Amino acid sequence: MLQQVGRIMKETQAVIPIKEASFPAFFYDGLQYSPPARGTWNIVHTNMLVPESHQIYICALGCLRGVVLTAAEMGSMNRFSSIVIEEHHLYDGTMEDVIVDAVGDILDNLRPYVPKACFIYPSCVHHFMGCDMDTIYQRLRETYGQTKFVACWMDPIRRESKWTAEMRTRQQVYSLLQKRPLRHHDVNIIGSNLAVQDNCELVSLLQENHIVLHQLPTCDTYEAYETMASSSLNIGQEPLAKGCLAAMKQRLGQESLYLSSSWDLDEIERNLQKVAASLHISCPSYADKKRQCENALAQTRKYINNMPIAIDYTAVVRPFSLARLLLSHEFIVERIYADVANPEDKEDFYWIQSQYPQLQVYATRHADMRCLARTTKDPVLAIGQKAAYFTGTKHFVNIVEGGGLRDYAGVLRLMNLLQEAYDTEKEAKPYISRKGWGCTSCL
Repeated sequence: MLQQVGRIMKETQAVIPIKEASFPAFFYDGLQYSPPARGTWNIVHTNMLVPESHQIYICALGCLRGVVLTAAEMGSMNRFSSIVIEEHHLYDGTMEDVIVDAVGDILDNLRPYVPKACFIYPSCVHHFMGCDMDTIYQRLRETYGQTKFVACWMDPIRRESKWTAEMRTRQQVYSLLQKRPLRHHDVNIIGSNLAVQDNCELVSLLQENHIVLHQLPTCDTYEAYETMASSSLNIGQEPLAKGCLAAMKQRLGQESLYLSSSWDLDEIERNLQKVAASLHISCPSYADKKRQCENALAQTRKYINNMPIAIDYTAVVRPFSLARLLLSHEFIVERIYADVANPEDKEDFYWIQSQYPQLQVYATRHADMRCLARTTKDPVLAIGQKAAYFTGTKHFVNIVEGGGLRDYAGVLRLMNLLQEAYDTEKEAKPYISRKGWGCTSCL
């Protein structure tokens, strides 16, 4: 039956009380809607973190549009190129030669500049036609020995497979690192697009013990990036880092430690203790830090009065952990926007389901979200861009992927951000329309 475009839908399967939700997938995953909240990072943003590198994407014009616009908005077209596939390339046997010749032409036209690394992104059609990418890379390496070529994939057909394009990219950005002697007083944070807070307890713990911390987002030269191969320990803090940790341990001999991005005050301390144990250093007591957080939570709860809160999964890695922290301190969390749950949120999900069964779980990509009203009866304080978009609020915390917040310093900073969002009204559109939160934008 034909239905009016833009109609407001009153009944939907895209919203359920958490008591009816099944962990970890909450909604039917069929036709999808993509809301115009663009602050999440994509593969172009992530690759740009590697200094002195270049990206080349190979696909049809329609597919190129998104990645080209990302590079253009960043003002980084000088580090980005594309190769357009035409229909005849799919059947006339010229695909491999076209790629080699076109990549060569791109690199020749960059001279006298020679990129230290080049990320090559074929697309799904190259899977379909069985393109010999290994031979292509071999030919390129033989001809352009000064540049290291990294095999990547832009393949939406594999969204539900073990390795998505984003997961592969997170791993491949570290694949250029070559094995070196390890320095026991050097540590990396791996797999994160955003640098952690300078004043977080992890950074303080390392600094107090004269341990040097390396992070890809803070590397300003290729040489600085290469020094990450010398660190003895890699720390990951989000699920996409797990593949990186395993690969680097096998290839470079670096030890790995995964610390889930929890908002639980006791789990934060346990994570810090794990770091100290791995590095054979003493771990201080964080009792005072916990008291500071408890006071800040109580003060912020009083400050924002009874304003309900909505959280989305793009704002923090573990939205149910954050929701549990806030609910257990008497904040009114009414909505969580998440299509699926991070497995690390399992305990927090079931706690909320038991204690707050009427809390509403909203999809973000279900097709019905296109037609739901983007207003709320009472003003809402949103944490995250998608929550801000779907509620239509003017009170929101604008962060993505945790915003670099971690440890007790992260809790304290979030409380400040909540108070700022409560005090300050702002239209969401100018903020959420920019691709890649925290990236340079020419908009």
